[in-house]
Amino acid sequence: GTSRALRVFSGNDYLGLGEHARTRRAAANAAAAYGCGPRSSALVCGYTDMHRALERELARICETEECVLFPSGFAANATTLPAACGSEDCCIFSDALNHASIVDGCRLARQGGATVRTFAHRDYDELERELKTCSAKRTAVVSDSLFSMDGDYADVERLASLKRKYGFLLILDEAHATLVCGERGGGVAQARGRCADVDVHVGTLSKAVGAHGGFVACSREMKRFLVSRARGHMFSTALPAPVIAAALESLRVFADDPSIRVKLWRNVDRLNAALAKSPTLATMTQPLVSPIGSIVVGAPEAALAASAELLRQGFHVPAIRPPTVPAGTCRLRVALSASHRDEDIDELVGAL
Repeated sequence: GTSRALRVFSGNDYLGLGEHARTRRAAANAAAAYGCGPRSSALVCGYTDMHRALERELARICETEECVLFPSGFAANATTLPAACGSEDCCIFSDALNHASIVDGCRLARQGGATVRTFAHRDYDELERELKTCSAKRTAVVSDSLFSMDGDYADVERLASLKRKYGFLLILDEAHATLVCGERGGGVAQARGRCADVDVHVGTLSKAVGAHGGFVACSREMKRFLVSRARGHMFSTALPAPVIAAALESLRVFADDPSIRVKLWRNVDRLNAALAKSPTLATMTQPLVSPIGSIVVGAPEAALAASAELLRQGFHVPAIRPPTVPAGTCRLRVALSASHRDEDIDELVGAL
């Protein structure tokens, strides 16, 4: 078959670090020096000085004492929740639009005896009403910080205020916000000045960091607990050296060149301005407040047809359908990157 170049508006490499020459070179050098496989779990022989260096750097970025690496962001959520909250004395409150990994983590915690309650998306008044009537000895609230489909944010200030009032464990999934938001790249909590109010910062290395894997940034006490209780860490093969080296170098590139993130947010502004000029598109989308935008078209067939036509024109923009989004809200999901050029964005809007 034949291949052709596509302009990708579907990936989560928000800063283009996965393509950066320094990141690629670091991964190649690590593969040459250490091989491609880590041989075993972190608790056996898969943990190296590079893993420790990455954990320390992620803890610094997130303003926490410690960090634990996981094989993926999914594994971090799905196994941290049952480890920390999977007992009969705990009740977990989860935002209705949280990522599937959080949903699965809550299901596993329920198997351990926990109660799980879902509150309407970003409805913190409902959350408070539920907290007031909850009789569980321990409570936890878990939320995405930057939601992956609509690109909207959790109200971290309100969550922090509720935490001070009700004393729950606050777990925030910063997967889409790591390096995108916050002075150091620590995410939405950092951007809002609320890092200290978050007990568990879950993140991923596979989006803006441009590598692979997941992590939990937390206190020393929480790390000691997770290392011996979170099954996704204990029983999974550790991340390989080339991946760790790539992630470390990406973080260095981010620190060395602030203009990369400036370009990302300029691209957000450019897409907003272009969409606003189209009466049709303006009625189908909300102004972007993050690198994630959705153009809601309604029916699955319409979303698939639009995505196929964009592909024909050279743009990869996926159709998102149930169960990822509710019925009747099928959409085209646009994800921006610092690597997109002005003409890429302008021509995408023309194709749309």
